Amino acid sequence: MSIAPHPALSVPRPTASPRRLLVGDDQPHILEALEFLLHPEGFKLKTARSPGMVLESFAHDEFDGVLLDLNYTRDTTSGLEGLDLLAALRERDAQIPIIVMTAYANVDLAVEAMRRGANDFIQKPWENLRLLNILRNQLELHRALKRTRWLEAENRILRAEGAPDFIATASSMRPVVELMTRIGPSDANVLITGEHGTGKEVVAQTLHRLSQRAQRNLVAVNTGALSEGTFESEIFGHVKGAFTDARTDRIGRFELASGGTLFLDEIANIPVRQQAKLLRVLETGELERVGSSTTRTVDVRMLSATNADLRAEIDAGRFREDLLFRLNTVEIRLPPLRERREDIPALAAHFLSRYATRYRRPTGDFDPAALQLLLSHPWPGNVRELDHTLERAVLMARGSSIGVADLGLNLQRVSATNPPTANLEDMSLEAVETVLIQKALTRAQGNVTQAAEALGLSRGALYRRMEKYGL
Repeated sequence: MSIAPHPALSVPRPTASPRRLLVGDDQPHILEALEFLLHPEGFKLKTARSPGMVLESFAHDEFDGVLLDLNYTRDTTSGLEGLDLLAALRERDAQIPIIVMTAYANVDLAVEAMRRGANDFIQKPWENLRLLNILRNQLELHRALKRTRWLEAENRILRAEGAPDFIATASSMRPVVELMTRIGPSDANVLITGEHGTGKEVVAQTLHRLSQRAQRNLVAVNTGALSEGTFESEIFGHVKGAFTDARTDRIGRFELASGGTLFLDEIANIPVRQQAKLLRVLETGELERVGSSTTRTVDVRMLSATNADLRAEIDAGRFREDLLFRLNTVEIRLPPLRERREDIPALAAHFLSRYATRYRRPTGDFDPAALQLLLSHPWPGNVRELDHTLERAVLMARGSSIGVADLGLNLQRVSATNPPTANLEDMSLEAVETVLIQKALTRAQGNVTQAAEALGLSRGALYRRMEKYGL
């Protein structure tokens, strides 16, 4: 068994079954009758006997449609309680089909239910065939619209120049794709969050390609690798003579990105003193180079990323809340690779193809055992670790396919939950450093600053090692 390289981009589409239906009604015999009617027709029902239970179920589960009674215990005839519930559901999801039912039907109530967002209306006691036809038609229409939206999302990303690095086949990536296609063409500031190595920069690159600024510069800065002494000069620029080593004028990253996009990675590591200056530029679009009194105007779209909990950083006094408000007009959270394992074959095939081409190697697929190891590995370094693993595997492979030994996962990619299988004296310096860094990151719960302190390294030095080892 082997796998061929997957398409560069794959967007998940809705599955054909089962059809999940949330049913709200306070009468047990009604719920039993609906279960008896709908279950043999391919519907899977989640029942709720109060508006509160309906809202709670809706918040925690995904459904293809909602069948909703308009009368509950508070008022058994007017339908007002059900209409309020209908409006609350519609606020949470503008697209899901909602069919309302009541034993006290009248034209005015039907009109009001439709005005508040109901897709259809049925009177109790219902006719079985009519109820089934309404549910089938509304759910099929909804699925057709969802398929259309996914095709539109896929097409928009595929049309963006350079998009092949973005791969999303897992259901957990669905919200990411939806947000990217919705906000990509805008100038909204976006905060991209997730563990180290999850692909935050790839998302930033794709957002830029989807934007109206795609023909202008995308300037990326790893702020975690900048010392406090060099931050201001790198970001805002300086003039000749501003400090000892300032022998010429220097354009800062904001000016380089003007008209385009500025991506600041590891935003949580910006020193508090510098955060105020960054906030001013975001609020006014104006800056001064270090050593200059001339105000310059810039026009940038700000994308930023972090693996830190910014709320915790704010509580600890290490991050400004007003700066967070400016950065996260929209937040995109990237799931770790362990939560999107469906993407591993596609990502692995993509990296395999890239490095086989780069190094002119004949490797083109995976042995079954190697593929299984890729799928079962915990990937503490996420997509970046997978990338580096496949680069090494291509270089180490002796044949036309990648085997378990070529992956080198036992020695050089030790998970946070499993101890190394080799003795220390049998490990290379690279393997030992990888293990120590992974353990430090695990103890620090992913906080790079704390892990660097524990290892006796500067934050920048740790970042360089993490990049080197694919962590």
